Amino acid sequence: MGYQLTAGLDVAELALWAFFLFFLGLVIYLRREDHREGYPLEEDVGGRVHSSGIVADPSPKSFRLPFGLGTVYQPNPADRDGVMYKGRRTAAWTGSPLEPVGDPLQAGIGPGAYAIRAERPDLNMEGHPRIVPLRVQPDFHIAPNDPDPRGYTIVGADRVIAGTISDIWIDTADRLVRYLEVATPSGKSVLAPMFMASVDRKRRTIELDALCGHQFDGAPETPGSNTITLNQEERVQAYFGAGYLYATPGRAEPFL
Repeated sequence: MGYQLTAGLDVAELALWAFFLFFLGLVIYLRREDHREGYPLEEDVGGRVHSSGIVADPSPKSFRLPFGLGTVYQPNPADRDGVMYKGRRTAAWTGSPLEPVGDPLQAGIGPGAYAIRAERPDLNMEGHPRIVPLRVQPDFHIAPNDPDPRGYTIVGADRVIAGTISDIWIDTADRLVRYLEVATPSGKSVLAPMFMASVDRKRRTIELDALCGHQFDGAPETPGSNTITLNQEERVQAYFGAGYLYATPGRAEPFL
């Protein structure tokens, strides 16, 4: 009698094995694909990039950018800058919490962490820089019923004056204010995220409680090109985001 491949197997068992093999292949495929953007190819200390056994690096995939911006390849270890933060582990084991070294607002840790993004502006659907100051966009204006923050005084969490709003940077795609351009008392010009600010129309003041007043001077300076790159946006958001944990010593302490 000849050998029967399916002897002792029924349709339900074959379907179960088919599902198991499909799901196993799907998991391996997804684990390979998530290696394209860093995790878990980079060690948390040192930033060393390496592959890992059965879910080793996928072959590079090309992504063509719009508006003739070229082609990028992922994964691309050449894009890695190694350690981007200034900190040390609080314990010897991998994955232990990090504490900042030096200025915690610029350490790149916790809410101040950032990604290395492209040194080019974000673009709108027409291929023009998406975020620009209002002064270079005559076709845009502030709605009559909304407060015009230009000329307002901006204060920090300690109610100390951080500067004066000299202009606003608008998102021409979403039609909203993204950043406030702040002229500090020292003569420096910095950008502050609008979504972290609270406007007091009666007092003509803006409170941004992420930082104390004197800490605005340490924020990334306003670009002189009337555009802001994706990487510059990361740094602005990281600096002010770090303030919610590190602006004052008390914020870094536990509640209980």
